[in-house]
Amino acid sequence: MTDFDVRVAQADEYEPVGRVFGEAMMFESTADDLGRQLFEPERTLVATDGAEIIGTTKALTRDLSVPGAVVDAAHVTGVGVRATYRRRGVLSQLMGRQLREVPEAIAVLWASEPAIYGRFGYGAAAWGTNYEIDLRRVGPTNDRIRPGALGVLTVDEALKELPTVLRRAQEQRPGVSGRSDLRWQKHLEDKPDDRGGRTARQILVHRDEAGTINGYALWRGKMNWVPTGPANEVLVEELVAPDATAYRVLWQHLLTMDLTAKVGYGYAAVDEPLQQLVSTPTALERRVGESLWLRVTDVPRALQQRQYAVPVDVVLDVTDDLIEANTGRFRLTADGSSVRCERTDDPADLSLSIAVLGAAYLGGRPLAEFAPTGRVTEHTPGTLARATAAFGWPTAPVSLEVF
Repeated sequence: MTDFDVRVAQADEYEPVGRVFGEAMMFESTADDLGRQLFEPERTLVATDGAEIIGTTKALTRDLSVPGAVVDAAHVTGVGVRATYRRRGVLSQLMGRQLREVPEAIAVLWASEPAIYGRFGYGAAAWGTNYEIDLRRVGPTNDRIRPGALGVLTVDEALKELPTVLRRAQEQRPGVSGRSDLRWQKHLEDKPDDRGGRTARQILVHRDEAGTINGYALWRGKMNWVPTGPANEVLVEELVAPDATAYRVLWQHLLTMDLTAKVGYGYAAVDEPLQQLVSTPTALERRVGESLWLRVTDVPRALQQRQYAVPVDVVLDVTDDLIEANTGRFRLTADGSSVRCERTDDPADLSLSIAVLGAAYLGGRPLAEFAPTGRVTEHTPGTLARATAAFGWPTAPVSLEVF
């Protein structure tokens, strides 16, 4: 059934769009000035039944680190359909139009219900690790380093200093989203009602010998008292430290907090170096799950935007049920910084779906992973191994926030 219309949102629809999404996700949506300023009506689609908005999806204007580059990526969020309009094709119409119209070559999202997004050509491209660290078992760090110059920033100071550190992190690891000045303001906003019973956010930084900030951690505390004494909890909301010394010093500080029994951290990579800094790694209780899902919207442009770990020359036969221009054979050649991808009539070396291409795009999932289930088919012997090596990357992708 398609007894509804899909259109671009209007500038005065920030609040009704938020209400529909909040209703779908079962939380109360509240308007605020920063959210209103960040609202991009021209990149928001709404489904309507008469004058009523019944479904929404938004594409945020942000960039993303990919192997060897930082590129524009549509950050999809605010996807929701009113409960009384489920199973009527509303979501399909919204997602299909959005993916065909976004100007970026890739789109990314966090999936509240992962089973949905494979239908639209998304693939889970990054795994996230959630740590619950028992400080009573973790033991001392494996190496002793001189304490660095740790300090605390105000929000105003952080708005000036932290964007450079995040940008450096993007240059080192795929999957990291950039932030505009306004989005940094929203990210560091600290309303008492949003603290969940924890303290105000602390902005901890490390400075190198020249006084330059080269790492930071955003954390909160929560007092807890048990019969045996204090057992406070620390929640690390974000830790970004492109410099190795800064990374070690920040974690050493967080793992040795007085009166604290537990540290939580929800945005770690699967190859998080934290595992190397403790003498009892089993005290780092880990849960791993999908984080960032990626959808290629323009095959040749997307494949030319990233770098490759080793030289490659391969013809990919891609199928895409949603974007016709992505279906066909493409020759990808890469050698160092020289990358080219264009349509070809040459025989295919590998066949794969657009979702598999998205899953492998950030270098966190090997193409060979999909061969045993037939989602990648090798036509030319040896090309799967070579393409798998080329698409791989030394560091696993990680997404530092739910957007």
